[in-house]
Amino acid sequence: MPPTAIAPEPVLASDLVGAAPPSPAGPIDAAELATLTPAPTIPLPPLAQTLRFSQRQIEFMFRARREHGEVFRMRGTIPGGPVITSHPDHVRSLFTANPELAPSLTGESPLRPILGPNSVLTAVGARHMRQRKLLLPPFHGEAIERYTEMISEAAEREIDTWPLNEPFALAPRMQAITLDVIMAGIFGIEGKPAPGSPEAGLRRTVKRLVAASTRPDAQLTELIHIGREEPIGLLRFGLAMLDRPTYAVIAARRRAADLEERRDILSLLLQATTEDGEALSDKEMRDELLTLVLAGHETTANSLSWAWERLVRSPDAHEALLAAVRDDVGAEQRIEATIVEAMRSRPVIPIIGRRVTVPWRLGEYGVPAGAPISMSILLVHHREDLYPDPFAFRPERWLDRKPGTYEWIPFGGGIRRCLGAALAMAEQRVVLTTMARRLDLEADRPEPERARHRNVTMIPERGGRVVVRARRD
Repeated sequence: MPPTAIAPEPVLASDLVGAAPPSPAGPIDAAELATLTPAPTIPLPPLAQTLRFSQRQIEFMFRARREHGEVFRMRGTIPGGPVITSHPDHVRSLFTANPELAPSLTGESPLRPILGPNSVLTAVGARHMRQRKLLLPPFHGEAIERYTEMISEAAEREIDTWPLNEPFALAPRMQAITLDVIMAGIFGIEGKPAPGSPEAGLRRTVKRLVAASTRPDAQLTELIHIGREEPIGLLRFGLAMLDRPTYAVIAARRRAADLEERRDILSLLLQATTEDGEALSDKEMRDELLTLVLAGHETTANSLSWAWERLVRSPDAHEALLAAVRDDVGAEQRIEATIVEAMRSRPVIPIIGRRVTVPWRLGEYGVPAGAPISMSILLVHHREDLYPDPFAFRPERWLDRKPGTYEWIPFGGGIRRCLGAALAMAEQRVVLTTMARRLDLEADRPEPERARHRNVTMIPERGGRVVVRARRD
């Protein structure tokens, strides 16, 4: 008689999420700083580190952690050379700190020449809090519920145009959906803007510039702008193209007779004033609108592209998603778990930072005042103590479990947490559900897509290419 096969023990969700050992972190005084050692520095010339970080950030960061531990210092694009950490206790210390002790590094972001200094993303201190208060209401509660039907219609409309049995990149298709949604939310337009309108010109220009940003020469433009506050060269030309329709939209809306009755974000911002009674200038409006349009659609589109890049190469997760949605059995829970796991394994924003104004402790290391500290979202999300089998795509980690505030950080945290997080999650839920219900998808190639770095984002190298084998009504 052959031996009886023993079925493997089922893997429980509790076995797929763990905890990191405690590590002291936070502001300290000069005396305590003197007792701690500096973080180990990556022994490569700054230029070599800059090129490796910009070209292959994933390989660069994981190698640095293997060789130097969970805290290390790199030299390159950021003045002072950032200390990189990937411990959730260190993240907590920075997210919960008084903003004056640990202001955001976004004021030094490579996005600053594009978005300007006045947006909620690039501003720091009092200006950031002012902009955040103005923008918070349109991105929460009932406002998000109003967008749901719009998201569903945009997804259905886009899916109907996709080719059958022919490989294509999901990223631009996802961008078409999320751009329509963010344009609708900002400008109050349902569907595509009317031809010849300023909004149509803005939409067209945004699509062109986002497509151009994936070209090889775009990375050179990024490197040229490190440390700059104003755009030069091709970037200046591209932004001039973008500014013309943006200022035209603002001017037209200021003249609108029904401005006070409108509930879209642009109209609300034009009517908003600070506690001191100040309204936003056209330049401030421009910076804010570009931030909302560019950051508000592209990051969500790439999160969706990564989700499907992972799903079509993870048969168990893919089949479980289709079964849950099509049989309507635990669909909401499975959708949520899939999104959370996709954002854990492929965070679109892989790193965020603060510049501490006082000495700071990170475990056994001390960081002097004035130094930048960067939190590697990528490394936090791939800690083996937090996430056993971290490189596997396992949505079941999140069934009956919510991610930790300082262990799962794709939206950042603290007062800098992404304003559009609720909208981004709502978009992903609707689009993922619609695609799972209607499409039979396959990967165009068996090997996974590498990550490509564009400005501050991590995107699928080939755009998340798939093949639609069947489309259901």
